Amino acid sequence: QVQLVESGGGVVQPGGTLRLSCAASGRISPFYQMGWYRQFPGKERAMVANIKADGGTYYADSVKGRCRISRHMANNTGYLQMYALKAEDTAVYYCYDKGSQTFWGQGTQVTVSS
Repeated sequence: QVQLVESGGGVVQPGGTLRLSCAASGRISPFYQMGWYRQFPGKERAMVANIKADGGTYYADSVKGRCRISRHMANNTGYLQMYALKAEDTAVYYCYDKGSQTFWGQGTQVTVSS
């Protein structure tokens, strides 16, 4: 069972930056992929970005050029650096870790507001 602990959410002004972290522990199956979804009120979760074991990355069109996902293997922590944040980025962000099963973090609120 993989436990994921998220941190880094908060309130930021439009145009600001934020870094989300997702620390994983308890993995016994090989790592395949991790990333973030976000959920707007009343909507389903939507993929934001992910990173695979081979280092390949994916970004949703809505964040492409404004996000960078990375993973630090030594401490099993993933990072989502977000730049030039917009009000429409306001959502709850959930990280996930996909091996033989998919596990989810507790979610962290990101609010972009002046």
